[in-house]
Amino acid sequence: MGAAGSKLEKALGDQFPEGERYFGLENFGNTCYCNSVLQALYFCVPFREQLIEYYSNNKNPADAEENLLTCLADLFLQISSQKKKTGVLAPKRFVQRLKKQNEIFRSYMHQDAHEFLNYLLNELVDILEKEARAAKSQEISPKIANGPTTISSNGPLREPVVTWVHKNFQGILTNETRCLRCETVTARDETFLDLSLDIEQNSSITSCLKNFSSTETLNAEDKFFCDKCCSLQEAQKRMKIKRPPQILVIHLKRFKYIEQLGRYKKLSYRVVFPLELKLSNTVEDADAEYSLFAVVVHVGSGPNHGHYVSLVKSHNHWLFFDDENVEMIDESAVQTFFGSAQEYSSNTDHGYILFYERLDASSSNTS
Repeated sequence: MGAAGSKLEKALGDQFPEGERYFGLENFGNTCYCNSVLQALYFCVPFREQLIEYYSNNKNPADAEENLLTCLADLFLQISSQKKKTGVLAPKRFVQRLKKQNEIFRSYMHQDAHEFLNYLLNELVDILEKEARAAKSQEISPKIANGPTTISSNGPLREPVVTWVHKNFQGILTNETRCLRCETVTARDETFLDLSLDIEQNSSITSCLKNFSSTETLNAEDKFFCDKCCSLQEAQKRMKIKRPPQILVIHLKRFKYIEQLGRYKKLSYRVVFPLELKLSNTVEDADAEYSLFAVVVHVGSGPNHGHYVSLVKSHNHWLFFDDENVEMIDESAVQTFFGSAQEYSSNTDHGYILFYERLDASSSNTS
């Protein structure tokens, strides 16, 4: 990518951000699903910085076992410490580790970028939680010998571990169910690392989020067991965002199973995603404001073939990453990835996973 690299450097000129690196990633036969997500995560700066910091504090080559976390950290460190400003790197170690660990990603078939992102974030959380628990049990073990401890039937009571992956990506949803007989509201909280939204033709992220939080009536076969009434009752149910995350990842459900066809179909619907997003369906009713910094795009007409690329905002410039190739694009080009207003269109490049960074993160609730 020598020519393309120097072209990017020329395009940015004096505006090339100090200390930043823009590297394409080699494709090892249908690994674009992985490359596009890795680029989006690399330009999620708080995540990148915490990952590299974790790696430098925990580098123990003697007995350290390689895992997806160390392979990812090693790749990010490799990119950030390149002498050249642009170029191409081969994420070989990371891809090998991924395939070794999960057979889903072993074949050369077309993979789903969202499935990969989900697997990766959960895997990182698992590794960090295990390390935190191991460190804690080493601290506690001498004390246990001297006194009683509470043991549940499943072993020691586990406190939830909050890792730096959680601090970046985790939000809390609350599932509210209101009994229509006694009006009692039952609320159940659940955590999320990304939100999967159903989409409609000619819609927007805001309308998809409204639908996500819309009220659903539970009746007939779906009645709700109300603890207060001690019986099945009609009820109203809705999902609200109780605690918005620092990094909001939105997955647009573009692949839908069509009963009549007996297979998945790609929905090329036009869904407008704004550069600045206000989340208004939160429990606190205080708008959480977000700024778009990355988009993973699915290119192709169907779910079982195609290609993934990513758009990334870095230091107020938009860049287009397509495996080894990196080029600058205009901010206005982002809207060409909203989708198609007509069902059959020659444009098959559609926004699939959106990454938003919270703007008001520093200001806590002032009520």
